[in-house]
Amino acid sequence: MRQRLLPLLAALALLPGCFVGRALGRSVGSFFSSPRTVAKVEQPVKKDARLAVIWVGHATALVQIDDKVILTDPVFTSTVGQVAKRLVEPGLDPEKLPPLDAVLVSHMHADHLSLGSLDLIEKKVRMMVMPHGGATYLTDFDFPVIELGSWQAWEKDGLRVTAVPVDHVGFRYGLDDAWMKEAFTGYVVEYHDIKVYFGGDTAYSQRDFVETGQRFPGIELALLPISPIEPRSIMRRFHLDPREALQAFIDLGARRMVPVHYDTFVNSTDEPGDALRELDAARKKVNLGEREVIPVGIGEHWVFIKQGEKAKGPLPKDVAPTPPPPPPGPPKQEEPKKDDIPDDDRLD
Repeated sequence: MRQRLLPLLAALALLPGCFVGRALGRSVGSFFSSPRTVAKVEQPVKKDARLAVIWVGHATALVQIDDKVILTDPVFTSTVGQVAKRLVEPGLDPEKLPPLDAVLVSHMHADHLSLGSLDLIEKKVRMMVMPHGGATYLTDFDFPVIELGSWQAWEKDGLRVTAVPVDHVGFRYGLDDAWMKEAFTGYVVEYHDIKVYFGGDTAYSQRDFVETGQRFPGIELALLPISPIEPRSIMRRFHLDPREALQAFIDLGARRMVPVHYDTFVNSTDEPGDALRELDAARKKVNLGEREVIPVGIGEHWVFIKQGEKAKGPLPKDVAPTPPPPPPGPPKQEEPKKDDIPDDDRLD
């Protein structure tokens, strides 16, 4: 225990005092409690589903599109970086996974690229898709890997995965920020006329979301992160808050949004439940038209399109949602130093 906590203490010592106290207290406290249990999915593939999702926790989601299965940012371990302990157990055990047609890794932080989790699922992976430079951090795994830059695509048997731009950071250890400038991405997955967007981690960038929506009209489902939220003056440089995620959802032109990246690990001063409450409050202020925001619980298996149903395609042009109010605080100024990201994503 002491060996695990020392890196956390060292990292948090670099952050503002009040933030350190709250984040450190919650992080240390999590090591003395057991993760909350959930009802786990036993049959992760549904024969009657064309589009279905299981939220495993954090940014890990199992996406089924007809006969193809895609896993995002797989994290099944009890800790990330050996310093942040899981608050809720995974909603799916790795041994229950079917063969994975594609595993998508959005960036190199330990809560998205979990080498221990890749050990657990190695024999299931048919293709690993990573951002440019990401394979540098892999050890000797027995599966094929492809790196994609923005707008580059990989395709096999009709399944197409395209890397799309987001606003985050690509380093893993801090010092590697000097050269890891492109190792972060979002993805659009296409198969049988169904499109799914996965945002990984990102700050709000209207240009990125709007352009992605224009290049991929008719996104059926967007998996978007909604935390960490506070302290907003720091987190807004790297992470969407719920209101910004809702705006990103609108910018993408997607029909459905499933929020992810919250209430799984201690990665800020947010309390469990804060992100969903803020998302609900923002949702009540916006007319989304035909769009839907669907919070899926950890371990919940949600079918969006059933067998026999068609994807609906782009929203009607006359559907104009009321945008949420702009986020408070000053706009982004100069590009901040990327080595001061405060959440436990960077601890490894």
